[in-house]
Order: sequence, then structure tokens, then C-alpha cells
Amino acid sequence: MGNASLYLDVDGVVCPFGAAGLTPWGSAWRYAYTGMLEVAYAAELIDELNGLARTPGLRRVWLTSWEELAPAVLCPVTGLDGGDWPVLTADGAGSGADWWKLEAIQADVEFSRPERIIWVDDQLAFEGRAQSWARILRGRALLVSPDPRRGLSPGELEAIRTFMEDRV
Repeated sequence: MGNASLYLDVDGVVCPFGAAGLTPWGSAWRYAYTGMLEVAYAAELIDELNGLARTPGLRRVWLTSWEELAPAVLCPVTGLDGGDWPVLTADGAGSGADWWKLEAIQADVEFSRPERIIWVDDQLAFEGRAQSWARILRGRALLVSPDPRRGLSPGELEAIRTFMEDRV
């Protein structure tokens, strides 16, 4: 599979906003209290992410406003095996018009030099600079912007797998 980095957001991706009805997998939402707030999540998504995380050559990175709370608080209550993933933070990000997550991922990519980049964040559909940056990478990057009310779907997860397999 080579060398790839998966950058994962929490809100709107792992934990949707205002989850209602059934999960994208057709099951009931699960709820967990993080000590600060209750979050909804799909158990199947957690299982799929845990399986994906075992992919050889795939570096997993938190890129979320939860920052260190994702591995420390979210992972234990949901069962997501992300407690040892590195965390990108807003520290050092510029205060200008640029999105701190774009600045953080650009710095990390410059440092870690992955062959492929998978960035999952519900805001990506609205971030033109992030989309432009991905186009500059000419097929090395896959941006996935889930519906924030549903979270990462089975089809989007399949697109991630296909991107990884097609790029071997």
C-alpha cells in the first residue's frame, strides 16, 4: 500500500451533529458521554475505522478541534483505537484568513512526506483553499467531506479504500 496519511476530524465525521433516525449503516445510533458532552456515533463506523487503521503503511493523524481530547476522551468511550495517533493542533497556526487545519496539514505533509493524503473533514466542501491545495497535489490527495448530520458513510469509507488500493 505504500506510505499514506489519514487525517481525521471528529465532529461531523466520527460524531455527527444532531444524529437522528438510523445511522448510514441502518443501525441505531450509539451514545456516549465524554465527560463534557454526549456524542452520537455508529458502532459500524468505529469497527471500520479500527480495521482501516491496521492497514500497513497507513499513518493515522487527528486533525480536529478536539485536539488531544480525541485520543484521551473520545477513543475510550467509543472504542476507537486512536489513542496513540499523533494530534495536529492550532498551536502555531496563523491568525490570518487561512483555516488552521489547512495550515496544520500542510506543515505535517511537508514534515512527514506521505505519498498519499486522505483528509476527512465535514468542512472540506466549504473550504476552497483546501480544495485548491488538493488539486495542486495532482491525485495524491483525497478529500472526503461527509454530511455533518450523518458522519462518514459506508460509501465514503469505500472511496477511501479504493483510493488506497488504486494507488499501490
